[in-house]
Amino acid sequence: MQRLYDFLRRHPTWVDSFWAVVLLGISAVGGTAGHGAERAVSPAAWVPIMLLLCLVVALRRRLPREMLLLAAAMGVAQLITDVPPGPVDFAMLVIIYTVAVTGAGWASRLALVGGLSAGALAQLRWPSEQSGPLGDIAIAVFQTVPFALAWVLGDSLRTRRAYFAQLEERAARLEKEREAQSKVAVAAERARIARELHDVVAHNVSVMVVQADGAAYVLDAAPDQAKKALETISSTGRQALAEMRRLLGVLRTGEHQESGEYVPQPDVEQLDELIEQCRTSGLPVDFRIEGTPRPLPSGVELTAYRIVQEALTNTRKHGGPNAGASVRLVYFDDGLGLLVEDDGKGAPHEMYEDGGFDGQGHGLIGMRERVGMVGGTLDAGPRPGGGFRISALLPLKPAH
Repeated sequence: MQRLYDFLRRHPTWVDSFWAVVLLGISAVGGTAGHGAERAVSPAAWVPIMLLLCLVVALRRRLPREMLLLAAAMGVAQLITDVPPGPVDFAMLVIIYTVAVTGAGWASRLALVGGLSAGALAQLRWPSEQSGPLGDIAIAVFQTVPFALAWVLGDSLRTRRAYFAQLEERAARLEKEREAQSKVAVAAERARIARELHDVVAHNVSVMVVQADGAAYVLDAAPDQAKKALETISSTGRQALAEMRRLLGVLRTGEHQESGEYVPQPDVEQLDELIEQCRTSGLPVDFRIEGTPRPLPSGVELTAYRIVQEALTNTRKHGGPNAGASVRLVYFDDGLGLLVEDDGKGAPHEMYEDGGFDGQGHGLIGMRERVGMVGGTLDAGPRPGGGFRISALLPLKPAH
């Protein structure tokens, strides 16, 4: 049955043609022929009208406007040739319904006007001999009702279809918007991962370079110090690889990882390890915490850690051999303050703005992006007496 239903939906003209043949047979057997016997209607008049009205049924969905005009012409022809109404006039109801469903503007209005006037015109042309004027009016109204119902039913179906089409279009638009938002979210996540990779690589590689230079310098004179430097290089490299695996794993969309766990995001509690690592690499760092430490949002903690990491990396790269740095972490009631200063020779401010040591747009620009994501403010620039200063205020709740 489903195959038959699908076939009929794919071939609507065949279905309409079948019903046109049925209507033709009914009309030919007992319709206008009966009236012809009473009123001596010539077959030359009613046969073409009957055939053309059946054609209206056959082609109603393929050519709705043309068939409406043809049906109207046949109605006028019936009035002129005195061919009384019969079963074949059911085609007029069908075409009125069809045009109302398609909603073809002028055609739908013409169908409504024609349908409402058909009953009255028929009653005027062929009045009933047994009824008076009031009876003729009642019959005309009764004959008008089917035409009006046909148009109303068709127009209601058109409205319903338009409503469902609008719902489908809205659903498709929302789906496209969700896909676009998903793509934007993916792009933002990839940008965040790019910043994470920059911070990881810049910090750990700079530590490894400094330690390697130191090991090479004291290899012959102080083998123990060289060994300690190599151990630092090894542990720093492993830490960098672990973080890079975590970040690159996020980029492997569609792949299952053997380990479902990621390394936790760094927070302010790990600043002690970061600063100790900097001190081990030869950069003196004064670290102080003011206020009462308390749990912070993960985004604020990660931002604070990465800012300190980036600032100390830049100090190590551009501050010179005798540079020192200080880090102050201040807990306010409504936020977290950061102040990182160094007394090195520094680098041109434009270099920081262009992306730190690698010129790829991940220096102060990356810091500003991070701070902006949590609704904070960042102030950075050279110090009057030399060196560089970075100050950030990270609110606990993003500003709306």
